[in-house]
Amino acid sequence: MNPSDTAAPPRAPDPPRRHAPPGPRPAAPARPRKRVLQRIRLWDRWLSPLALLIAWQLGASLGLIPDRLLPAPSTVAATAADLLGDGTLAEAITVSLQRVLTGFAIGSVAGIGLAVVTGLSRWGESLLDPPMQMLRTVPIFGLIPLFILWFGIGETPKVALVALAVAIPLYINTAAAIRGVDAKFREVAAVLGLSRAGVVRHVVLPGALPGLLVGLRLSLGSAWLALIVAEQINADAGLGFMVNSAREFLRTDIVVLGLLIYSVLGLLTDALVRFTERRALAWRRAFDAR
Repeated sequence: MNPSDTAAPPRAPDPPRRHAPPGPRPAAPARPRKRVLQRIRLWDRWLSPLALLIAWQLGASLGLIPDRLLPAPSTVAATAADLLGDGTLAEAITVSLQRVLTGFAIGSVAGIGLAVVTGLSRWGESLLDPPMQMLRTVPIFGLIPLFILWFGIGETPKVALVALAVAIPLYINTAAAIRGVDAKFREVAAVLGLSRAGVVRHVVLPGALPGLLVGLRLSLGSAWLALIVAEQINADAGLGFMVNSAREFLRTDIVVLGLLIYSVLGLLTDALVRFTERRALAWRRAFDAR
């Protein structure tokens, strides 16, 4: 028997595969829309100040607000242009910013350093927290005469006052945030074998970052408040000196201009911290009130 007679019959070709029709592609994340909403929300914070400015101008134009008590925004803007032209305003803003930045740098380092020691050590809390709480209850502006006796009438008492105004709220919020870190995270760090420095870097500081940023916003506001008072006492330059000199000559427009510049600078620094907060805490999903 021939082996070829018992060979299997040739295999029929496979039918062509029918590819399933392509389904709808998953929608791409709506990043452009998200960016537009973020920009709209950013400008939303300027709507209320602009509305107040418009209402102020209307009240002054209609005679509802006496010009001798509160000059119109147009008058204040004209005064600002004159002071910018002769360099007085730019010099005053530069001097004030230097004082705030120097005092803020000193106060933030001191406040965060003391908060870390207090939050991580029971001995540190027992030794450092009572004096800081006592200092918190002392009227900070009542320390001006004492600072003048200690440091004289130069730049040192003004910077020291700003530094103290920054350190206290930053210390309180940061220390509370460190103590509020969940103990389970520390247990996980212990299981992973992290050193104490590693626990501080990878567990404590990220967990306390939201509270630290809140304290940063509060401390910036306190810094501007302290600067307003410090610059009106034994000062020969700065926004406070300009406002105090204008008060003696009954220049209400310059007084209002100085206060507006203080408020705008405070709003800008707060916006800078909020921007940092959005970047640093992008992982945190905040409650969206609608």
